[in-house]
Amino acid sequence: MISRRAVLASGAAAILLPTLARADTGRVTLRGTMEQGSLIVGKTASGACVTFDEKELSVSPAGYFACGLDWDRTVPARLTVQLDGVGAPDIQTITPVQRQYNVQHVNGLPPKTVSPAPADLERIKEEHARLAAARKTDSEHTWFAEPFDWPAPGIMSGVFGSYRIDNGKPMSPHMGVDMANAEGTPIRAPTDAVVALTDDFFLEGGFTLLDHGHGVFTLYMHQSARLVKDGDQVKRGDIIGKIGKTGRATGPHLHWGMNWFQVKLDPSRSTRTPAPPRA
Repeated sequence: MISRRAVLASGAAAILLPTLARADTGRVTLRGTMEQGSLIVGKTASGACVTFDEKELSVSPAGYFACGLDWDRTVPARLTVQLDGVGAPDIQTITPVQRQYNVQHVNGLPPKTVSPAPADLERIKEEHARLAAARKTDSEHTWFAEPFDWPAPGIMSGVFGSYRIDNGKPMSPHMGVDMANAEGTPIRAPTDAVVALTDDFFLEGGFTLLDHGHGVFTLYMHQSARLVKDGDQVKRGDIIGKIGKTGRATGPHLHWGMNWFQVKLDPSRSTRTPAPPRA
């Protein structure tokens, strides 16, 4: 079984590093760490037209919008803001700050979750298609615009972007942060949201996807209990589930992830504090 304290120590630099950067041109304000895996929250004038890499973004009546830098992005992003067709557009080039990701060996996982049988692979494919479809939603909510709270206390036992070796088998990078704690520890909504999807999945175990608006989603895996249902609206701090060890897990912990549509982001880069509270 993985040494959670060793992972915490190896990821210390990554935990202490992020600080929210602000860029203000007068026409637009951006907030985010601007690193690989960073959510970017923008604020501009009502009615502005905003594009990110030539893709038009939804802008709320108050001027809020969201975009994100994928975990492995190296090429600059182009953000354009046009105010009601008046004057020249404000064009910003955002060069992702590159991160150094560690290698994490995880042993003791259920073998069937590391090397699934053909029938299980088909189930995984169907479940991930449902998840991808849910993350296409571009809702009008602007709950993403405020910094997030950590959803559970505990020891950070896994960091975003680490290259995983599961039971000796190379796997995809770890697209979330893990908080290890006792089974049954409450999981709370990090900010207001609508429950986009919740179910028991093969790899993810007890799974919940929260929609915070404008394509920003957070997800919660390995739950021992899911306490919300599809379509529920939750407030910051509401209990949505309990920590467990369902799915591909060695012990009780919460895997917390974030997406901007299908772009994988690091939720720890969007929190009010750099590390989760201890139990």
